[in-house]
Amino acid sequence: MKNEEAFKVSILASGSSGNSLYIESDKKKLLVDAGLSGKKITSLLSEIDRSPADLDGILVTHEHKDHIHGVGVLSRKHGIDIYANEKTWSAMSTGIGTIKPEHKHIFELGKTKTFGDMDVESFGVSHDAAEPQFYSFQKDNKSFVVLTDTGYCSDRVKGTIQNANAYLMESNHDLNMLRMGNYPWSLKQRILGDMGHLSNEDGALVAGEVLGDKTKRIYLGHLSRENNLKELAHMTMEHSLRTQGLGVGHDFMVYDTDPDQATELFSI
Repeated sequence: MKNEEAFKVSILASGSSGNSLYIESDKKKLLVDAGLSGKKITSLLSEIDRSPADLDGILVTHEHKDHIHGVGVLSRKHGIDIYANEKTWSAMSTGIGTIKPEHKHIFELGKTKTFGDMDVESFGVSHDAAEPQFYSFQKDNKSFVVLTDTGYCSDRVKGTIQNANAYLMESNHDLNMLRMGNYPWSLKQRILGDMGHLSNEDGALVAGEVLGDKTKRIYLGHLSRENNLKELAHMTMEHSLRTQGLGVGHDFMVYDTDPDQATELFSI
């Protein structure tokens, strides 16, 4: 009998302090980003009964420290292949240290790579990095999309990520908390700008435009410790989707993520 399950996924950590996501199919086990220490990522993987030694690769989205902090350490210790586009490789080389040539792979922006039994499509986002890209994982007519670290979501990206079975969707900040908070004005401008991060409200509007009848799970990602609250992000997403006439709580569910604790391994 054919296996109905395409993927298992856990958001190991998501937030402004560090990001990493685990996804596996029958044949491959991958991380998206490793923005915490190698020790912390090993600990987070153990929460879902997995190990870095099992990994077939790390897909890097961009060179900011909260996405690459543990990449080099994990690759050197466990012989893990790393995938990023050329501009990201150049920008992160000093941040991750020496990588063996055989573990260094180019994953070009806008291309699709096959890893065993799954296809991974990369797509560009609007963020203040060298050439940031995120990923859509596809297998057996099912898909999982990772979209954080973008100041806005273009129509092109919306078309690429339409009607996935599950999303990790950015809900970085509450606008009022950010505006009233202690950040210097230059940093506030960066976060609020077109190359910054999606607010709770913006993330909810994007989710409403891209989810479809296949969509069952929306995970809220990359929450700021200083300018957001889980409860606020969750409430904003659910309220916005209900206002758009969408079936929150029965057609699909909204889930939280954590900067220090892995989500349960869920199946797609």
